[in-house]
Amino acid sequence: MAADRGDFEVALSVPLLAEYDDVLVRPSSGILIPKHAVEAIIGRIAQISHKQPIYFLWRPLLPDPKDDMVLELAIASGATHIVTFNHKDFMPASQFGISIVNPSTFLRLLP
Repeated sequence: MAADRGDFEVALSVPLLAEYDDVLVRPSSGILIPKHAVEAIIGRIAQISHKQPIYFLWRPLLPDPKDDMVLELAIASGATHIVTFNHKDFMPASQFGISIVNPSTFLRLLP
Protein backbone atom coordinates (compact mmCIF):
# COMPACT_ATOMS: atom_id res chain seq x y z
CA MET A 1 0.00 0.00 0.00
CA ALA A 2 1.30 3.45 -0.90
CA ALA A 3 0.66 4.84 2.59
CA ASP A 4 2.69 1.98 4.09
CA ARG A 5 5.61 2.91 1.82
CA GLY A 6 5.40 6.53 2.97
CA ASP A 7 4.21 7.85 -0.40
CA PHE A 8 1.61 9.86 1.52
CA GLU A 9 0.28 10.16 5.04
CA VAL A 10 -3.34 9.69 6.05
CA ALA A 11 -4.56 12.08 8.76
CA LEU A 12 -7.35 10.91 11.03
CA SER A 13 -9.24 12.45 13.94
CA VAL A 14 -11.48 10.72 16.44
CA PRO A 15 -14.61 12.45 15.07
CA LEU A 16 -13.78 11.43 11.50
CA LEU A 17 -13.14 7.82 12.52
CA ALA A 18 -16.50 7.76 14.31
CA GLU A 19 -18.17 9.19 11.19
CA TYR A 20 -16.58 6.51 8.98
CA ASP A 21 -17.74 3.84 11.39
CA ASP A 22 -21.28 5.22 11.50
CA VAL A 23 -21.77 5.84 7.79
CA LEU A 24 -20.08 2.78 6.32
CA VAL A 25 -22.11 0.23 8.24
CA ARG A 26 -25.51 1.81 7.58
CA PRO A 27 -27.74 -0.37 5.42
CA SER A 28 -28.60 2.74 3.37
CA SER A 29 -24.94 3.38 2.50
CA GLY A 30 -25.12 1.12 -0.55
CA ILE A 31 -21.91 -0.64 0.44
CA LEU A 32 -22.26 -4.23 -0.64
CA ILE A 33 -19.42 -5.81 1.31
CA PRO A 34 -19.98 -7.55 4.64
CA LYS A 35 -19.95 -5.49 7.82
CA HIS A 36 -16.89 -7.37 9.15
CA ALA A 37 -14.95 -6.42 6.00
CA VAL A 38 -15.92 -2.75 6.39
CA GLU A 39 -14.82 -2.89 10.00
CA ALA A 40 -11.48 -4.44 8.96
CA ILE A 41 -10.91 -1.64 6.45
CA ILE A 42 -11.74 1.03 9.04
CA GLY A 43 -9.39 -0.72 11.48
CA ARG A 44 -6.58 -0.69 8.92
CA ILE A 45 -7.14 2.99 8.18
CA ALA A 46 -6.94 3.70 11.91
CA GLN A 47 -3.77 1.61 12.18
CA ILE A 48 -1.83 3.41 9.43
CA SER A 49 -3.11 6.93 10.01
CA HIS A 50 -1.52 9.88 11.74
CA LYS A 51 -3.84 10.59 14.67
CA GLN A 52 -4.36 14.35 14.67
CA PRO A 53 -5.93 16.17 17.60
CA ILE A 54 -8.09 19.16 16.68
CA TYR A 55 -7.67 22.22 18.90
CA PHE A 56 -9.36 24.90 16.80
CA LEU A 57 -12.68 24.71 14.97
CA TRP A 58 -13.18 26.70 11.76
CA ARG A 59 -16.96 26.16 11.66
CA PRO A 60 -19.10 26.98 9.90
CA LEU A 61 -17.12 27.28 6.70
CA LEU A 62 -18.51 24.62 4.36
CA PRO A 63 -22.12 23.86 3.36
CA ASP A 64 -22.14 20.51 5.22
CA PRO A 65 -21.07 20.48 8.90
CA LYS A 66 -19.66 16.95 8.43
CA ASP A 67 -17.36 18.38 5.73
CA ASP A 68 -16.16 21.06 8.17
CA MET A 69 -14.80 18.21 10.30
CA VAL A 70 -12.67 17.03 7.35
CA LEU A 71 -11.39 20.53 6.57
CA GLU A 72 -10.49 21.13 10.23
CA LEU A 73 -8.50 17.90 10.23
CA ALA A 74 -6.71 18.90 7.03
CA ILE A 75 -5.81 22.31 8.45
CA ALA A 76 -4.64 20.91 11.81
CA SER A 77 -2.52 18.21 10.18
CA GLY A 78 -0.95 20.51 7.58
CA ALA A 79 -2.42 18.44 4.76
CA THR A 80 -1.69 19.53 1.21
CA HIS A 81 -4.66 17.65 -0.28
CA ILE A 82 -8.17 16.53 0.53
CA VAL A 83 -9.13 13.54 -1.58
CA THR A 84 -12.85 13.57 -2.34
CA PHE A 85 -15.43 13.44 -5.10
CA ASN A 86 -17.10 16.45 -3.45
CA HIS A 87 -14.90 19.09 -5.07
CA LYS A 88 -17.50 21.87 -5.17
CA ASP A 89 -18.28 21.94 -1.43
CA PHE A 90 -14.60 21.98 -0.44
CA MET A 91 -13.61 24.99 -2.57
CA PRO A 92 -12.97 27.20 0.52
CA ALA A 93 -10.09 24.86 1.43
CA SER A 94 -7.96 26.66 -1.16
CA GLN A 95 -7.68 29.66 1.17
CA PHE A 96 -5.65 27.37 3.46
CA GLY A 97 -3.41 26.14 0.63
CA ILE A 98 -5.16 22.78 0.47
CA SER A 99 -5.85 21.26 -2.94
CA ILE A 100 -9.04 19.31 -3.51
CA VAL A 101 -8.54 16.32 -5.79
CA ASN A 102 -10.51 13.24 -6.73
CA PRO A 103 -8.98 9.83 -5.98
CA SER A 104 -7.72 9.14 -9.52
CA THR A 105 -5.98 12.52 -9.69
CA PHE A 106 -4.39 11.93 -6.30
CA LEU A 107 -3.08 8.53 -7.36
CA ARG A 108 -1.44 10.13 -10.43
CA LEU A 109 0.37 12.56 -8.09
CA LEU A 110 2.08 9.75 -6.18
CA PRO A 111 5.68 8.82 -6.98
